[in-house]
Amino acid sequence: MAKVDFDTALGPLLERDVRYARGAYHFVREALDHTQASLLKQGEPGPRHVTGRELLEGIRSYALEQFGPMACTVFEDWGVRRCDDFGEIVFNMIEFQILSKTETDRPEDFKGGYDFEAAFRRPFVPVQSSKASASV
Repeated sequence: MAKVDFDTALGPLLERDVRYARGAYHFVREALDHTQASLLKQGEPGPRHVTGRELLEGIRSYALEQFGPMACTVFEDWGVRRCDDFGEIVFNMIEFQILSKTETDRPEDFKGGYDFEAAFRRPFVPVQSSKASASV
């Protein structure tokens, strides 16, 4: 059986579900690789299945690294506005056999993961020093 490349495999999925841009799917795939690499650096003996919560943390970390303070803007452009959207993207890829899941994986694993404002914008907001606020 011939191996289909990721971008080609996305074609039918994107035709069926137009909510998210192609870039969002590529980003989630790259964030999954980033998450796996992070787990290995933390002492995991080898690649393993990543839970929804672990992937959300990997997405947050990878987005900050890749897009900095523009992460929310990029996500909005792709149609991604909350963690649930990442879950929809993951489960779309599972449905089209681009990713796999375990018996315990559920779309609900992505619900309420984190607030985008706190996760992606707040790390770049300058902190006022007490000295600066005292002189005002």
